[in-house]
Amino acid sequence: MASSSVDPVFTIADIRAAAARNLDPKWLQYLNEGAMDLITVKANESAYDRYRIMPRILRDVAQVDPSTTVFGAKVSFPFGFSPAAMHCLAHPDGEVATSRAAAKAGIAMGLSHWATKSLEDVKQASEDLGATNPYGIQTSGATKKDEIVGLVKRASKAGYRSLLVTVDAPTIGRRLNEYRNGIDLPKGLSFPNLSVSPENFRAIVRDASTTFSDFLPWLDSVVPDDMEIWLKGIYTAEDVILAASYRCVRGVIVSNHGGRQLDGAPATFEALPDCAAAVRSLNAGRAPKDKLMLGIDGGIRRGSDIFKAIAFGADICFAGRVPIWALAYNGQAGVERALELLKDEFEMCMCLAGCKTLQDIGLDSLALVEGGAPGLIKRLSKL
Repeated sequence: MASSSVDPVFTIADIRAAAARNLDPKWLQYLNEGAMDLITVKANESAYDRYRIMPRILRDVAQVDPSTTVFGAKVSFPFGFSPAAMHCLAHPDGEVATSRAAAKAGIAMGLSHWATKSLEDVKQASEDLGATNPYGIQTSGATKKDEIVGLVKRASKAGYRSLLVTVDAPTIGRRLNEYRNGIDLPKGLSFPNLSVSPENFRAIVRDASTTFSDFLPWLDSVVPDDMEIWLKGIYTAEDVILAASYRCVRGVIVSNHGGRQLDGAPATFEALPDCAAAVRSLNAGRAPKDKLMLGIDGGIRRGSDIFKAIAFGADICFAGRVPIWALAYNGQAGVERALELLKDEFEMCMCLAGCKTLQDIGLDSLALVEGGAPGLIKRLSKL
């Protein structure tokens, strides 16, 4: 825990290391690891290191503006929390503490239907602070339809602005740490947003037969007009185009479930360029209010990672592990510190790269390192 007025952590890596000292080893492995050999888990982070930022100089960057709009509301910078299960494993205040920090920072928050605090309490934590930051509730395309209907009704009543539908989990990936350690929920924790028992929650039945054509029209019929539908777990341009063919879909998130599903799937940053190109092509013929939004999660640990994702065409970046590490480090104050670091890093990156607004960040802001040889880079605008 932080023990002085000067916070001893200066990067997300510092927060992750501090969390490791506070978490039970079993739950640390559950949080940090993923499927099989962790190839995709590791690639999610390392993929960003293959690109360099190309600064432009002598530009007016005395005041940069990192703000944007997501889920129909203004946010302080293009970053939000991905829906991630069981924040109470890291701290007793769990998702409520995460919500307070998100509200104070003015960012978007996605809440997992596997949260260990009720969706009403999580949203109320923001309202108690007088905040207007947007919230999304997550469910899965493999979840029983009656569960989805009940969740949507509750979330809509509580003021959630979006439904984030996980579409890459028709079954659970082979997570070896869970086989070795087991995954019995600690006594006293439950899932207040699902009608499942904490004692046998892994036995929940999933519908692996769900398809675009049978699921999305039905989903559109049960989600109110003031809730946006986003699909989370897109990897390819083909599926971006398929998703966009259903006008109810407002956004897609390039995500591989934090490397917890298919090991060997591409890092999300590797999959982003093709998906972004598809979104640009689709949006060329759409009115501004109908444009498809593009998000990404997986491996974002620095403000420069956010910058690189925005340069490739993402509208918003998300992270799921970061707030849980921060909770384990120092509760709500830890999450606030994590957000402070990421926002400061991103704003500094914008300034040093010569970008005053998000619109100034583009492909010409990046270069690709080729062949692993130092100095051999190619500007993306030249490729």
